[in-house]
Amino acid sequence: MSRRTQPTSIALHHPDKLDTLVENRTVYTLEGFELNIFETHQQASRVPLSMGSLVLTTMLRGKKVMHLPDRPAFDYLPGESVIVGEQQTMEIDFPEATLDNPTQCLAVAIPADTIRHTVDLLNERFPLAEDHTPWHLSNSANAHLTNTPELTGTLERLIHLSQETHAAKDVLASFTLQELLIRLMQTQARKLIFHNYAQHLTSHRFAHVVHYIKQHLTEQITVEKLCELACMSKATFFRLFKREFGLTPVEYVIQERLAEAKRLLRNPFTTVADVCFRVGFNNTNYFQVLFKKYEGMTPGLYKKRCAV
Repeated sequence: MSRRTQPTSIALHHPDKLDTLVENRTVYTLEGFELNIFETHQQASRVPLSMGSLVLTTMLRGKKVMHLPDRPAFDYLPGESVIVGEQQTMEIDFPEATLDNPTQCLAVAIPADTIRHTVDLLNERFPLAEDHTPWHLSNSANAHLTNTPELTGTLERLIHLSQETHAAKDVLASFTLQELLIRLMQTQARKLIFHNYAQHLTSHRFAHVVHYIKQHLTEQITVEKLCELACMSKATFFRLFKREFGLTPVEYVIQERLAEAKRLLRNPFTTVADVCFRVGFNNTNYFQVLFKKYEGMTPGLYKKRCAV
């Protein structure tokens, strides 16, 4: 699914209270990490920013253009995240920022020791399906991500905890940060295998499973067949698939079918019922319920909005 999800924007400062109109910074320091909120209220270009530690940035509102080492510049929008490596400097353009249309960005600076501890723990106790692809957090390939609902939910909890004052907040924030790192690695794994599966067909069993699902999306897809392709028992297949990607195989099939349904619904000559059966569902009521659950509207309303 390509639908973006984003944390709720945080209350903006009044311009008179800002030290600067470009990347004004509010800092929340907790044990093990630092959470920053950056606001920009005027246009600017090539603004350098380096935070020493690895940084997860997430856009909350507005638009930036990001310049990172060794890659072309790209638009950075709400509902997206970017991982910036330790000691890397990002340069940022703010092409649309004004007092009435500010940008707001979250940046979580995470020390290398914190990341290493979490990754080592996961590899020791919760290994992934392939020995040659252990848990790891990349700041090069797959560093620009579309947020998943799970990643967004974890970020919102981290923001909330950072602003609390009770004594246990550092402990709770530490657990939430570990969850955030897991959600990040799962999101990167989805991008790697779900979107680039053809490059990994001979090296990753789940790439083979994803390929089969995409090739047989309109047919009946049985769990038994997917387990056979992965060379795993049903229990092991479900456990490791969810561990690696953060969702079950069944949820992935549903999301792929709904993504294809959205594409077909944009055709003015299709009907909702026709689309339902063409993407592999055999019950229109079930299709409507699932579509509304994942997309926030009925397929009929989605089709009507696409026609406007």
